[in-house]
Amino acid sequence: MSNISLEFPDGSKQEVAAGIKPAEVAANISNSLKKSAVAAKINGFLVDLQRPIFQDAKIEIITSKDAAAVEVMRETAIFLLSAVLKQKYPEINFGEHQVNDEGFYLDTDKADAQVSVDELEDLKDRMQKLIAEKPEIERQMMDKKELAEKVQADPYKSALVAAYDNVQIPVFKLGDFIDFGEKALLPEIKNLKYYQLLSVAGAYWQGKSSNPMLQRIYGTAFLSDEDLQADLKRRAEIKERDHRTIGRELDLFFVDPKVGAGLAYWMPKGATIRRVVERYIIDKEVAAGYQHVYTPVLMNLDAYKTSGHWDHYREDMFPPMDMGEGEMLELRPMNCPSHIEIYKHHIHSYRELPIRIAELGMMHRYEKSGALSGLQRVREMTLNDGHTFVALDQIEDEFKKVLQLMLDVYHDFAIDNYSFRLSYRDPANTEKYFDDDEMWNRSQGMLKAAMDDMGLEYYEAEGEAAFYGPKLDVQTQTALGNEETLSTIQLDFMQPERFKLTYVGEDGQEHRPVMIHRGVISTMERFIAYLMEMYKGAFPTWLAPIQAMIIPVRNDLHLDYAQKLQDDMRKLGLRVEIDSRNEKMNYKIREAQTQKIPYTIVIGDREVSDAKVSVRKYGEQNSAEEDISMFIDSVVADVKNYSRTGKE
Repeated sequence: MSNISLEFPDGSKQEVAAGIKPAEVAANISNSLKKSAVAAKINGFLVDLQRPIFQDAKIEIITSKDAAAVEVMRETAIFLLSAVLKQKYPEINFGEHQVNDEGFYLDTDKADAQVSVDELEDLKDRMQKLIAEKPEIERQMMDKKELAEKVQADPYKSALVAAYDNVQIPVFKLGDFIDFGEKALLPEIKNLKYYQLLSVAGAYWQGKSSNPMLQRIYGTAFLSDEDLQADLKRRAEIKERDHRTIGRELDLFFVDPKVGAGLAYWMPKGATIRRVVERYIIDKEVAAGYQHVYTPVLMNLDAYKTSGHWDHYREDMFPPMDMGEGEMLELRPMNCPSHIEIYKHHIHSYRELPIRIAELGMMHRYEKSGALSGLQRVREMTLNDGHTFVALDQIEDEFKKVLQLMLDVYHDFAIDNYSFRLSYRDPANTEKYFDDDEMWNRSQGMLKAAMDDMGLEYYEAEGEAAFYGPKLDVQTQTALGNEETLSTIQLDFMQPERFKLTYVGEDGQEHRPVMIHRGVISTMERFIAYLMEMYKGAFPTWLAPIQAMIIPVRNDLHLDYAQKLQDDMRKLGLRVEIDSRNEKMNYKIREAQTQKIPYTIVIGDREVSDAKVSVRKYGEQNSAEEDISMFIDSVVADVKNYSRTGKE
């Protein structure tokens, strides 16, 4: 047999017989390496220790101390989970599986009923029992045709086998169970110790909504129990912050696929939060010189062809509606053409610029079902949108004003975890981006100069610009660790040109304005989801849907006083409810805390006789007695100061 050359991480090389296995390479180096080896990397790809090597290659032996060993653990956990599922449900089918930074998942399909979350503990017990038996995994290469015959009863496995280009496919057997794929499993299954099955969810076969819905089982595995427990703690924190969980527990909103996936229904308390945010941002923008408008949610398709959205975002738009006689209407995916029409309705002078137009504009996006997520990814959304029409020499000054507005808003909402990203075009991608080098260079330079002048830190990202111009994106992270754009400012030289926008200059001639797109707080859906997660559902007083809950000790003796207090507070614009249910007082106090209401007020004999209130703030264990008028004044001040009492 011929020899091949293996190159090790330190650069050294060794001549070995072709067909040698990584396990044999490890054994040749040292006995200790042989014992600690769990896999190998061949030319950077993770492989099983029993995979023969037939060509010259770079090799790295992976031990249990290496980070890559986590992937081996997780692949082994998937294999073992598949084995016990097949043992428990002989007719079960398996779709795709994947190992990633979050753990692993396995797609399954069962004719009678899918695997439920209640079965996960039983499945883990079965995995542990199988591990205790110390079975051996048989590894071999199998002819593609033979493997296809063995998995022919499973339509998903059959499709995966058919997709292989190789004639020989790696196969792993555990008793009667067989699996295959380019992966690495632990040499001894007994070393799989620190793993957890986490949850289940629906997932389309190969991510296509036209395909069958499978059941995805999520799990994770680590090298140590310490790492596993830390990860489970992190996941508990994420679940506590997940706006979908908070929305359900506090009854703020729901999304029901039966009546429309990706379409949010705002419950009374969630609608209250949204209404407060909407009134706040409108007042803020009007004070900053914006003219608020209302425009239709439908628009002639020709407008989106002119704007370029039809060419660049057609896949994200709903199909046009044929109204007859050549009229095609489109559910708007963007508000900019609507605001352009507002601008075009009158002739403008340079003296009017900047002209600032804003709207809470409803938009629709054709999101695939698999991409939808609570309020963060929806099909119908309301954008805090604004467009400013400026002269060329006004760009930097207006950019700074918009950015300062954003910073003021963040201050009021106590938002401090964000970063600035200057998003530029990719010069090589002439298909996506408006082709005008001079425009791009000039506008990108303007944004950079403004950021530098304001002394703000930022990072630059090529290829993240809008198709019509560069932008500043304010990036933040959701509770699930996904990066989201919270706010944006975008320069646009293209659309004023396409729509032939003009203003009359000081010289009496027509000039082309520049358009600045900006969204201060994103969509109402995404922003309120962000707030839910940031506050963990414990909204500050000014945003809380119920700001105070009054609990009379006895309805027959104290309800009248509670109602008068409620009326007095409501006249001042405060949101106050009375819990007069026939329940024990301590239960009602706990309920108010569970609902994360800022103030719980208990009214008894002493409070009635002394014109006082017993107040317990959310998160505190003890109550304090306060004069009723002083208490009301303090709540009013709390709301007026955006709950920044004692802060700058």
